[in-house]
Amino acid sequence: MTLVATDSSTSTLTQTEPRVEDKAQKFVLTLSCVERAGIVQAVTTFLFERGFNIDEHQQFDDGLRQTLHLRTAFSGSPEYTPEKLQEEFSAIADRFEMKFSFHDQTKQRILVMVSKFGHCLNDLIFRWRGGSLGGDIVLIVSNHETHRAMAEAAGLPFLYVPVTPETKAEGEQRLLDLIDEYDIDLVVLARYMQVLSDDLCRSLEGRAINIHHSFLPGFKGARPYHQAYDRGVKLVGATAHYVTAELDEGPIIEQEVIRVDHSYGPTALSTVGQDAEALALSRAVRWHCEHRVLLDQTSTVVFR
Repeated sequence: MTLVATDSSTSTLTQTEPRVEDKAQKFVLTLSCVERAGIVQAVTTFLFERGFNIDEHQQFDDGLRQTLHLRTAFSGSPEYTPEKLQEEFSAIADRFEMKFSFHDQTKQRILVMVSKFGHCLNDLIFRWRGGSLGGDIVLIVSNHETHRAMAEAAGLPFLYVPVTPETKAEGEQRLLDLIDEYDIDLVVLARYMQVLSDDLCRSLEGRAINIHHSFLPGFKGARPYHQAYDRGVKLVGATAHYVTAELDEGPIIEQEVIRVDHSYGPTALSTVGQDAEALALSRAVRWHCEHRVLLDQTSTVVFR
């Protein structure tokens, strides 16, 4: 709205056309390739020739692996789509042998899996409802009924998929069917206490995030916080990583560490650990949804 003076010396409010920048579509380009001269110039020239404005640019030149990782956020004509940009950029990508992708502002659709521990689920729902998660939670799946009320209170569908040694294959196929049915982009294991099969891990490569306490592999098995207490730990932490067939060995996205001392018993350590888990997981999910995480072999590059 704009205040306009009239001939009668009065002022009226008139509706004005939105500014050009208000109509601009926003995109993100991510790419990785062997480091060589001319890559950044090729990217910026490509965007300039199509009338785009660069809003944010980050890159990492990995001298040890001789690779370049880049994330560029840009805005411009709404006539473009990620598919059209992909097609027009392909010649440059072929020249530099790039692994690349374009994304628009469409939010990632998230499926959260949970068992009996609900602290990470509760935190994810809180951030989603507050608009700070970066994606949209569309479905909760659990092998227990424990958190049905939490999900339904948030207006989210909750599906109980029991898992036993006899029904494991059936349950995993049900998960894959749900991923297709709900058009899921990202699966989040928010303390889902079931080991996924190698086949399922491979099918979810790069689009499934897990959280665990950073005592692994130092304190494996049952009652890790009791083991940590017995050893007198001074740091409690958590690790968010991509799911791979190698249990808890996937590329790390984020880690959170909180200092403790001798006065923390197993219960207090567990409480602190839950805080660390929720923080690390929510950051990893947000960064993934904002296309800030680039896979680099067994590790990641995270443009925060």
